[in-house]
Amino acid sequence: MSALQQVQAAEVLAAPGRHAGRNTTLLLISTLTIMAGATISPSLPAIESHFAGSPNVEILTRLVLTLPALSIVICAPFAGELADRLGRRPLLIAAALLYGLGGMSGLLADSLPGLLIGRALLGIAVAGVMTTATALVGDYFSGPARDRFMGYQSAFVGFGGLIFLTGGGMLAELHWRAPFAVYGLSLLLIPAVVAFIDEPVRGRMSTLSVASQVSARTAWLAVFAVYIAAVFNSVAFYLLPTQLPFHLNAMGIGSPTLAGLAIGLGNLIGAAAALAYAPLRARLGVIGVFGLAFGLMATGYILLGLASSLATVLLAGAVVGLGLGMIMPNIAAAAMAAAAPDMRGRVAGGMTASIFAGHFISPFVSQPMIAAFGFANTYLYTGLVVGSIAVVGGVVAVLRASTRRENETGL
Repeated sequence: MSALQQVQAAEVLAAPGRHAGRNTTLLLISTLTIMAGATISPSLPAIESHFAGSPNVEILTRLVLTLPALSIVICAPFAGELADRLGRRPLLIAAALLYGLGGMSGLLADSLPGLLIGRALLGIAVAGVMTTATALVGDYFSGPARDRFMGYQSAFVGFGGLIFLTGGGMLAELHWRAPFAVYGLSLLLIPAVVAFIDEPVRGRMSTLSVASQVSARTAWLAVFAVYIAAVFNSVAFYLLPTQLPFHLNAMGIGSPTLAGLAIGLGNLIGAAAALAYAPLRARLGVIGVFGLAFGLMATGYILLGLASSLATVLLAGAVVGLGLGMIMPNIAAAAMAAAAPDMRGRVAGGMTASIFAGHFISPFVSQPMIAAFGFANTYLYTGLVVGSIAVVGGVVAVLRASTRRENETGL
């Protein structure tokens, strides 16, 4: 990190009150990404019942939850390009507006196709929100300050998921349309974006940081590696929320409440772990954190595969969540560290697309495995595959640390 970047990071850390409005707005904006799916999940059975006479109601009802992810995958790269060309602030305002309108369309939609159109628009909006929010963190922060804020951001998303999932369930008790009103919260954040989010001067940042940038080719190779890690993480992690209820049924524990407890516990532990990301990154480095996080996820899935009681399932969910809490801020921080200032929007867009591509792909990977091996063995084999990735990451981290010590001591 250059001397100027060190000064900028120190200023942010030394005077957090000066940027309190901006930082709070960014954290609140980040929770919109998890709200997209979690809020209406409890309403899905009632939606299917309401539109029971519609053709293909079973599959279309599931698409109400998954369609936004497909829109995000398609649109996030374009959102990144727009963020770099037109600016972060105008795109964020437009995306927050579309988020509110697309999300609340469920209050009025009188058909499943109409409901799905609104969900597709919501996905486009999430692509814009998540891409610009990530790029802005890369623009505003550097070094340890960026790592710390990425940890806070992941924690907010995790805690927000618990709040919106619980709140959505309570509202769904009133009426299946009621949770769609929650999406209007994005409209309330637009004044805060206008007041506190300044457009970064990217040309100036590029000039100042040229000396510290690696070649464009090397940077894109690093970014591509982060994308692969993001896809792999999402495919593996989504085995928990998509398949755990069925695994519990197979174990003779058929309570949806207990399934929700296991999933929610993982999210809660992950949110808490994200708060400790910055010191962990400083100690282990990016690759070391990847190795530790994937190792924890592997341990959790192996425990799930071997579990014979609810207590073991809850412990396994907590261990998987611990790994997730470390890996999500590490993905974002690593992507922004590798990106030059004038390509942060595109890198953030690709990262967003990679994360949600994993969400979308996960059921297509897990279902054939479950059909061939059963639920327990699917978790067990997934743990072994993830564990092999963790071993590779750990070895690379140790070798890099050893090389760094030799260079510093001259041995």
